[in-house]
Amino acid sequence: MPLAARLNELRQRLGLSQQDMADTIGIHVNSWKKYENAQAFPSLDALKKIAIALQVSTDYLLFDEYERGHTYALALQFEAVSQLNEGEQAVIREVLESLITRYQTRRWDSARKVTKEGS
Repeated sequence: MPLAARLNELRQRLGLSQQDMADTIGIHVNSWKKYENAQAFPSLDALKKIAIALQVSTDYLLFDEYERGHTYALALQFEAVSQLNEGEQAVIREVLESLITRYQTRRWDSARKVTKEGS
């Protein structure tokens, strides 16, 4: 998906007007409209501000999914988690630790069964 379409989609998903976005990143609304219409490309500084405002990484704005590795989606989710408050992050860490422990336990049990059966 081209940058212009991605900017439009993300802005609308957050319920922001073009004026809201322009105000948030400190540019004139006409500049934002040019970004969304693919008539101009944001500077690096503006791109950084846009990524923060839209709660995504600059990689997400610039690269299509097929251009990145399969773990990229997970990296984007971790990026989004980093935007949450400490309490929300703690809950997510607990859930992840629980899932990882559960997975490792299953692997260990499976390996132990294979070893027992082979004896």
